[in-house]
Amino acid sequence: MRALTWHGKRDVRVESVPDPRIEKPDDVIVRITTTGICGSDLHLYELFGPYLDPGDILGHEPMGVVDYVGPDVHALKAGDRVVIPFNISCRDCFMCDQGLQSQCETTQVRERGSGAALFGYTKLYGQVPGGQAELLRVPFSNKLPIKVPDGPPDDRYVYLSDVLPTAWQAVEYADIPKGGTVTVLGLGPIGDMATRIAQYRGARLTVGVDLVPERLSRASDHGVTCLDAHNTGKDLTGAVQELTDGRGTDAVIDAVGMEAHGAPLAKAAQWVTGHLPDNVAQPLMERAGVDRLGALHAAVGLVRRGGTISVSGVYGGAASPMPLLTMFDKQIQLRMGQANVWRWVDDILPLLTDDDPLGVDSFKTHDMALEDAPKAYAMFQAKEDGMVKTLLHP
Repeated sequence: MRALTWHGKRDVRVESVPDPRIEKPDDVIVRITTTGICGSDLHLYELFGPYLDPGDILGHEPMGVVDYVGPDVHALKAGDRVVIPFNISCRDCFMCDQGLQSQCETTQVRERGSGAALFGYTKLYGQVPGGQAELLRVPFSNKLPIKVPDGPPDDRYVYLSDVLPTAWQAVEYADIPKGGTVTVLGLGPIGDMATRIAQYRGARLTVGVDLVPERLSRASDHGVTCLDAHNTGKDLTGAVQELTDGRGTDAVIDAVGMEAHGAPLAKAAQWVTGHLPDNVAQPLMERAGVDRLGALHAAVGLVRRGGTISVSGVYGGAASPMPLLTMFDKQIQLRMGQANVWRWVDDILPLLTDDDPLGVDSFKTHDMALEDAPKAYAMFQAKEDGMVKTLLHP
């Protein structure tokens, strides 16, 4: 089959690799019809080389049609249409029963101290072959895949793999009061969708902050009050307070994570780490704070006293400093974590109708062939051509 493979910093290639096979009785093989590029894929493209090996297959936002089923699979048959959650969970263990599929005790990567395994990610999360490929082996197939109806285009459902549940959880964790206010930092795929979900769920004021004009315009078209961080500069807090009677918003969602602009020292540390030998870089990343924390520090300033910060952007530094004195003084509540996909499926599926209240049918900005994935990664990393969300098609 053809698949997108990692070969080094900013070096991904579409190559012919062996087809996946049924390895366990409850496996299925899915023929991928659509697969997304995620912002966290750029972490592999740019930063997390020490935890990857040349030839690793990337991608964790796939959907497709079941081709082959293992002998113990009873919930699916060949020809069924499915979306594959990005975190690999058994849905039977203690953590899964708590709705914490991202902490699945069956697939936790204990040797790395990490949560549930992920498709198409690093050694930190199991190094499982991903879904930017023609075929994907899916385990726990009586419980893990999300079966969706035939008929509507893939665009309707593919975001169930990651974007929709991640954004939904970000809003849920933000605990925005009915008729309340929220600031969303970063208007990439997750931040953009989080603004839509917040509005759908009753937020009176949704403020979106970004640096990219196309992203600001896209969110503004959906009723978001947008602030260009280039223009507000260090007075972003003041700009948000002007909109909220001097208090700040009830909640802030950090959808930026380690890719934040600015912080030149942290940026330099990331660059240096990415060029070190793996045996040196791994312990440095695990013990040193190499994140660019501008967005998270901004969130502390923007949220009102007694408000909530919800972090959906991925951070990687183990010792990143936080302004704990201010956080304590402001009585801030902080929630974060990988999305628990199946926890939110029943809330989201009823919204994926022809009425399309979240705008999923038109959410993508680019459709590209799998063979063009290296070009798509480069464009996404450079924020070219207004790229926010790209769907690849094998």
